[in-house]
Amino acid sequence: MAERTYGEIPGYPPGSTFANRTELAASKVHRPLQGGICGGQDGAESIVVSGGYVDDEDYGTEIIYTGQGGNDPRTKRQIAHQELKLGNLGLARSQLEGYPVRVVRGAGGDKKYSPETGLQYSGLFRVVDHWSDIGTDGFTIWRFRLVAYESADTPPPDLAPSDVASEVTRVEATIQRLVRNTSVAVEAKRLYDYTCQICGEQLMTPAGPYAEAAHIKPLGKPHNGPDTISNVLCLCPNHHVLFDTGALQIDPEGRVVDTINNAIVVDLQLTEKHPINWSLVEYHRSIHANKKQAEK
Repeated sequence: MAERTYGEIPGYPPGSTFANRTELAASKVHRPLQGGICGGQDGAESIVVSGGYVDDEDYGTEIIYTGQGGNDPRTKRQIAHQELKLGNLGLARSQLEGYPVRVVRGAGGDKKYSPETGLQYSGLFRVVDHWSDIGTDGFTIWRFRLVAYESADTPPPDLAPSDVASEVTRVEATIQRLVRNTSVAVEAKRLYDYTCQICGEQLMTPAGPYAEAAHIKPLGKPHNGPDTISNVLCLCPNHHVLFDTGALQIDPEGRVVDTINNAIVVDLQLTEKHPINWSLVEYHRSIHANKKQAEK
């Protein structure tokens, strides 16, 4: 598995420009000298949007990105079907794992959002959907919808592009964004092979297994729970929702309790490599107990 670097690269904030792919690769914002996706079966860390595929759609804060493969670089037309592998699989895994993806735009892309020359780093995006489709040239392509972290999921159609996008040069600074520690979530899920700690089910998708990382003590205000492995459970989507809403709680003996029917469901599945912080479990019970009292 290749070592990945997700998120911002220190010293290269959004707006940083690069004369060519060699300079871009040296910065590690997008490491391959060729190819639009830096990624593999474990996830994708960055992409380049440069007009290489006729089916790409760029709306500024939202991009409908065409996967790699089957493209004639001379004509930029599709001549073969794409498959869900290599970088395409990486982008799909980034959606499942919640990895941020660095987006770089090249001069060959949409003129409203791309630099006049060279390449420009546009910031962090998240993959919110992926699907197969028949492209303009009649071949199967994989499409990925990416949305900028600072934007709403659906930007207005008349969103005005920045008039100064092509004039921004690299600034020596580091910009920090509130992005959850996805490595913690992935570690928790791998400990259980993406199997729910409550129901024991593993959901399998074409891009591999899927599970969700549920924080025992919620992150952010007013709870301020830690983003650490001791505060995370590996759950399926259904049991994640039930746990977050307090419909399921964990008692001091490690048993999962249905609070609606006041019944024990099952023992929480645990491994010795997973050091649960039981004070956080107690906190989870307390906040939902207070909520139930307030509803009476």
